Amino acid sequence: MGAIVAIVGRPNVGKSTFFNRLIQRREAIVDAVSGVTRDRHYGKSDWNGKEFSVIDTGGYVVGSDDIFEKEIDKQVELAIDEADAIIFMVDVESGVTGMDEEVSKLLRRVSKPVFLAVNKVDNAQRQADAVEFYSLGLGDFYPISSINGSGSGELLDALVEVLPEVEEEEEELPRFAVVGRPNAGKSSFINALIGEDRYIVTDIAGTTRDSIDTKYNRFGFEFNLVDTAGIRRKAKVKEDLEFYSVMRSVRAIEHCDVCLLLLDAARGFDGQVQNIFWLAQRNNKGIVILVNKWDLVEKETNSVRDYEQKIKKQIEPFTDVPILFISVLNKQRIFKAIETAVDVYKNRSKRVATRKLNDVLLPIIEKTPPPAYKGKYVKIKFITQLPTPYPQFAFFCNLPQYVRDPYKRFLENKLRENFDFTGVPITIFMRKK
Repeated sequence: MGAIVAIVGRPNVGKSTFFNRLIQRREAIVDAVSGVTRDRHYGKSDWNGKEFSVIDTGGYVVGSDDIFEKEIDKQVELAIDEADAIIFMVDVESGVTGMDEEVSKLLRRVSKPVFLAVNKVDNAQRQADAVEFYSLGLGDFYPISSINGSGSGELLDALVEVLPEVEEEEEELPRFAVVGRPNAGKSSFINALIGEDRYIVTDIAGTTRDSIDTKYNRFGFEFNLVDTAGIRRKAKVKEDLEFYSVMRSVRAIEHCDVCLLLLDAARGFDGQVQNIFWLAQRNNKGIVILVNKWDLVEKETNSVRDYEQKIKKQIEPFTDVPILFISVLNKQRIFKAIETAVDVYKNRSKRVATRKLNDVLLPIIEKTPPPAYKGKYVKIKFITQLPTPYPQFAFFCNLPQYVRDPYKRFLENKLRENFDFTGVPITIFMRKK
């Protein structure tokens, strides 16, 4: 569970360039996942060994200036609600604008740490010009140049200083988050879970975060529901904007073990739902897909099997994911949904003994070794599961660099066939022995 940092500011001040600079080192590594549609506005970064998520609030705003005003206010409010720290970016070339003043007015009222970054400061003259940003009343500022990266070190040093320490709580209860696009029926699903007569045992205020966990003890299962903040307070922001629901999901996904991804059967597994799916997959969370309002879809035209195949086609290569057809309204298969989430949770924390791994997989590998590459043969000698909170495996071999993605996928499929990891992303590392 990392902290979340949001970058705000009006269009064209260089937010995206800075964002890309923050996540580039990581993206190269993180996206060994082939063919993932990345959300360009969310990524992971680390500085001095502290990892955090970065959200670029720009890029969703289109329209005229007065629309901009409203949009920017919304973005800033959202950042204030959801992020642990905020970087407010301004541009020395255009000086202090009315919109900058507007944003700083909102930011002066918050207790969260705000860092004023003055961009495009790349010579002494501009260094002098930057002084006028003191007038925004946000205290000291950080002169940077997001194009060549100068000054960003000081800004990041100060930033990671204030990020909340992540307490790895020894959480024995599974944490489930219900995610999906607005109007898919998330709130009704949660109400159906709780039952009108509220089976709430305790409300624990979220640790340093604003995410509130609600503890349920129902159907013979005990679990925490990670509250997506939106359920508690009617969001000030109309949630129809793609960006906002993605941002809300980021928060929920980062804080849970298993995501219950709810979608509306009539709308299907569309772009935004896919985005949330890949977000969960990239964060190595367990996933259960719930197709809601199935009772309203014409049964003749749609068989469950066809619908399921369609979804599986879209989530390749990670297709080992449970898909349930539910109706929140008729309380159909709600219990099954929780049961499945508990199974996925168990799969995610499963440890396979080293001996068993080797006994099962080495013979398979011997029969189907990695294809030779440039006349060189890869020999895999030993396999072990890494001691991480989710399944990662190291395969020790003589030439790790020659093992290609298709073969890693073959190995992943063999792991799935022999040990149940349904609903859980698996990472495979090739290591030099």
